[in-house]
Amino acid sequence: MEASLLNWMIFTPTIGALLCLIVPGKQQARWVALISSIVTFLFSVELVIAYYGLSAGGVQFETAVPWIAGINAFYRTGVDGLSMPLVLLSTALSILIVLASWRIEKATKAFMALYLLLLTGMLGVFLSLDMFLFYVFFEISLLPMYFLIGIWGGPRKEYAAIKFFLFTLAGSICLLIVMLGLFFLTGKAVGASGNTWVMVSSDPGTLTLQSEAVRALFAMDDGAYWGFAQWAFWLTLIAFAIKLPMAPLHTWLPDAHVEAPTPISMILAGVLLKMGGYALMRITYPFFPDAARYFWVAVAVLAVFGILYGAMCAMAQTDWKKLVAYSSVSHMGYVTLGIAVMTRTGFDGAYYQMIGHGISSAMMFFLVGVVYERAHHRDLDRFGGLWLKWPGYGGWSLIGFFAGMGLPGLCGFIGEIMVLLGTFEAAAIGNVGATSQATVYTLGILAASAVVLTAGYILWMFQRVYMGNEKPEYGEFAALTGREYFIMGTLGIAALVFGILPILVFNLTDPTFTSIMAILGIGG
Repeated sequence: MEASLLNWMIFTPTIGALLCLIVPGKQQARWVALISSIVTFLFSVELVIAYYGLSAGGVQFETAVPWIAGINAFYRTGVDGLSMPLVLLSTALSILIVLASWRIEKATKAFMALYLLLLTGMLGVFLSLDMFLFYVFFEISLLPMYFLIGIWGGPRKEYAAIKFFLFTLAGSICLLIVMLGLFFLTGKAVGASGNTWVMVSSDPGTLTLQSEAVRALFAMDDGAYWGFAQWAFWLTLIAFAIKLPMAPLHTWLPDAHVEAPTPISMILAGVLLKMGGYALMRITYPFFPDAARYFWVAVAVLAVFGILYGAMCAMAQTDWKKLVAYSSVSHMGYVTLGIAVMTRTGFDGAYYQMIGHGISSAMMFFLVGVVYERAHHRDLDRFGGLWLKWPGYGGWSLIGFFAGMGLPGLCGFIGEIMVLLGTFEAAAIGNVGATSQATVYTLGILAASAVVLTAGYILWMFQRVYMGNEKPEYGEFAALTGREYFIMGTLGIAALVFGILPILVFNLTDPTFTSIMAILGIGG
């Protein structure tokens, strides 16, 4: 029953997309998109309730149907603790994205159809258990975003869309190279069952991709696996670091955010970036744990560089939306660092950072978009006194931007503090090998110092936009609508709930993460 429900959840948005194209008017397309999103969300809620009732940490509600026999590819889907919270985040945000898109007048039917197709791609990425199927959904999610930016974006929309497409396509090529290598190597490995694309075993104790074939590769005497593993680790890291994005592979993100319409910026920051962090946890690190330990310092240095660089770039911006975009680069650096140090606390923190950032970043981009629709500019130096104009909006803005700052009690705090604790913990338990404590402490101190930078650019932005005297031109601004307050309020309440009750996520992830830690050779 649940397996069928899971597949209906993946393709309900696709059905909705087709309906959007054939309904007679724009308003009908909006309602079709909204109803499709609500139904998809209700499916995910039912799956979460069913998953909560299970004690095992392995894959649940699995479907496995032969697809392409010549390469042993299956349509294989299922859900576990690593994917379930991200699925719920995606489906919940989708309702708010459709509501935020309600005023889109240009080719409304096509916009709604493309967004729903994007939702199918994102859900497919999180729920695929077959690597070939994962790759297909990974690519499907690329095309709608390209058109959503390139058609409905700002003045430099074509440049931003092409840059986004080329960067992501380059990452996809890196992933494809690794997939081809795995396909041929696993067929030659002693004791392997042949070429296979299986990503996750149903057995909670063997949660690796292609678990049996990879174990056989470890046993090869000619060193072929280790030579391949080093290259494969970096190629998959690059593929998913582009999506995350991790500096210095981040340059497509500010352009994409600045040119994208507000709803697309919300889903791009809220969910699409998380596909990169999810894939690192699902593919790169469980598949090549020895290479991950060998190169951990290099990855951690890149992560800390991204944290500091993103924060300093955010502080230098005068474009409000670009400031929020660079803050995402900084916050995603914590995700990379938490994974790189290979401690349980770090992994938990990195995952929770993705959930918290998904809420706060979507809210921040929406808050910017509310003002941009009325002011038609995002110049921070031209704002001031917005709190006096809209005190209700100012209150929700306080929650949204302070959640992004990582204020205790809000969703951004839990992930950041756990990543920092996990980083210092690496010096004590030695999961990352014989590395000096000074190296670990240096990285941890640098990452922690970025908290001050984050507070600096958030508070400075808040002062310039919301404090001071009300501007005369604000008198021409239309009052906020109930729809806009509903979107802000929903995200604000979520920021509070997940800042106070992280157990809501950890109850889902704990069994699965215990299995992943066992694969990585880390005490769970």
